[in-house]
Amino acid sequence: MQTRTIFNTPLVSGFFRAVFKALTWLIGWQIVGEKPIDKKYMLIAAPHTSNWDFPTMMVVAFVLRLNPHWVGKHTLFPPGIVGVVMRWFGGIGVDRRETHNTVDQMVAQYAARDELMVLIAPEGTRSKVENWKAGFYHITVGAGVPIYLGFLCTKTRQTGIGKAFYPTGDYQKDMVEIKAFYKDKVGFNPELV
Repeated sequence: MQTRTIFNTPLVSGFFRAVFKALTWLIGWQIVGEKPIDKKYMLIAAPHTSNWDFPTMMVVAFVLRLNPHWVGKHTLFPPGIVGVVMRWFGGIGVDRRETHNTVDQMVAQYAARDELMVLIAPEGTRSKVENWKAGFYHITVGAGVPIYLGFLCTKTRQTGIGKAFYPTGDYQKDMVEIKAFYKDKVGFNPELV
């Protein structure tokens, strides 16, 4: 069973797909890659240097017919209409209080669903960082799902999805290979990479 979100609601997603394809062409950008064949996977997005990164990846999601989910604090999903709307926009609530493990909660989300794609910016902030947050990696290892490498590059004016990466469980070794993919990608604020 696939969760109903704005990204797979036929009239809404079809409208936005057409608008974003035209807009991307008009501003001279290109969306590259294809919708992954895997039913469960994580899509990481980098470099993350600007508030424009999120809308850019949402354009990719509509054009490539993805159904992305994102992780937010459980208090963003109260009972009633606000919680329903947040879930329709792809949100998944996790309890980040001391006694709860976010990685375990997300592994359980993958186990409970037939299809799930979670979109995460592993840098965790738009500021310059030396090391990415490791949670995304531990979730994929625990859930046994691949990592697809989403990107944007202002130098080439391309955005989209690169190759799939299958984590081995060796974090240090795998991160060298994952980061090598992003080495030539230039964000909206290159000084923050």
